[in-house]
Amino acid sequence: MARALLFVLTFLGFGPQKVGDELDADTKERMRQHMEMLQEHMTLFLLEIEKMERERPWHSSIQTVLLSVLLRWQFWFCIGILVFSFWYLWRVLKSIQEPDSSSDEESSSSDSSSSDDDDQGRALPNPNDANDLADYVAQRIYWPLPNPTIIRHQVLEVVEGLLDIYGSVIQKTFFPELQSAIGVGSAFEGWSPHEENIVYCLLIPMTAPRGHSFHIELGNEGDLLARNSSIRVELECTCEIKQASEDMLCFLHHSEKELEKQKPSLLDTLCTDSYLDAEKTAKWFQNFVKSAWVLTPQSQVYNVKVLPSTRSCKFQMTSATKRNITIEIIFGVQQGDSDIFLSSQRTEAILTPSTTWPQSCAVAEMKFIQHITTEAWFHTLHLKCMQVFARMLVGTSISTYFIKTVIMHLLTIIPLEMWHRDDFLLRLDDIVRYLQCCLEEKRLNHFFFGNEMIPDVIVLPPAFQFSGPVNLFEYLEEDTYAYTRMLEELQELHCRLARLMIFGQ
Repeated sequence: MARALLFVLTFLGFGPQKVGDELDADTKERMRQHMEMLQEHMTLFLLEIEKMERERPWHSSIQTVLLSVLLRWQFWFCIGILVFSFWYLWRVLKSIQEPDSSSDEESSSSDSSSSDDDDQGRALPNPNDANDLADYVAQRIYWPLPNPTIIRHQVLEVVEGLLDIYGSVIQKTFFPELQSAIGVGSAFEGWSPHEENIVYCLLIPMTAPRGHSFHIELGNEGDLLARNSSIRVELECTCEIKQASEDMLCFLHHSEKELEKQKPSLLDTLCTDSYLDAEKTAKWFQNFVKSAWVLTPQSQVYNVKVLPSTRSCKFQMTSATKRNITIEIIFGVQQGDSDIFLSSQRTEAILTPSTTWPQSCAVAEMKFIQHITTEAWFHTLHLKCMQVFARMLVGTSISTYFIKTVIMHLLTIIPLEMWHRDDFLLRLDDIVRYLQCCLEEKRLNHFFFGNEMIPDVIVLPPAFQFSGPVNLFEYLEEDTYAYTRMLEELQELHCRLARLMIFGQ
């Protein structure tokens, strides 16, 4: 460092200088003496500087050097260029490895703008650039299945709690005996099209109380699902049967005066003209829920509100955080030992008589979906397909039940190993093509009538097993307007499906 300082001082004019030959001897002598004096002072000054540097701490020297470096703008400029280069390289590599990431961002950010303008502004993805087109589309069309597993258990606990209370208060009455509830419908099957406002539907099987019997009377022969069926209630003699309660009187062999001491029979409470009344049954259970709710553990957390319903018991639970859970309870009488019930569920008819209990395959459908999910628990693409089509069918006359029937047929035709995420596009195409063929032929066979492909776990009445196919599209033969409209909506369904594959919405 001393040598460098000497060089700088010499450069600035403090070092030895050349002189011309024209100077006289006295001048040269004075200059020589002056130079020797300067060199002597400079030597002492350099020695003092070196002594100070040896005594200064090493970290102080480092701080001095770093400060001198950091104060230079060239240093920061180079650092900025280096950081920018690394950032740009990282962006390029990311865009190569994830070609569809930018498309996902565009589709998610476009929810706030009009769909038509977005369609024109977006660049259509090239399927040939995707390594796996099926996986690409499956990721873009990601509508997470509702995850109501925890809520389903909670709903079942609520209903079973109500049934426990019910069993303790009807011991000396003659209301129907209620069995364990069975979850049915899309919420329990796992493909509910709505992530919000889900209605958890349960069917509660009923059996006749003591001294009574149920007799099922099916509708007209050939009627689809016996829509006009009913349940006739008859009294039975209990004189020779040991009853759990000794004070029970036989409704058939005791006088009316004696029977006044006993609770009224089912014929006097929930029946109309000896037939079980669905509307009276629903109203009776609604009143029970209102009075029994305070006895349930859930009453400490939820407030309950019974919703208007003529043929079912529908109520909504609301927590302190304004979280709502809607439950609908329908009632049914089992047809023999099968999975077919006569239920109180409303039909498509404008006016359904209160004593009409149409046949329902809801329990059989639930068991079939559970069977498929159990057999191929890692291939749950059928549930996603149901949910996708259920959302696309909103606003059309094509019933969700038609799509569900098509998918159930395909599940027995196409091996379960082919219902994988990689086969997503193929299965969507199969569903649309199957529905189109059925619509062109005006024939879609009901899944549970005359179908030899039904698994053995599903128990059906003999009439279902040995009957011929039942056509769900039979009404299209006479209703030309409905047929034309459904054809147009099927074309719209094609467009919606293409839009879904391209834009993910």
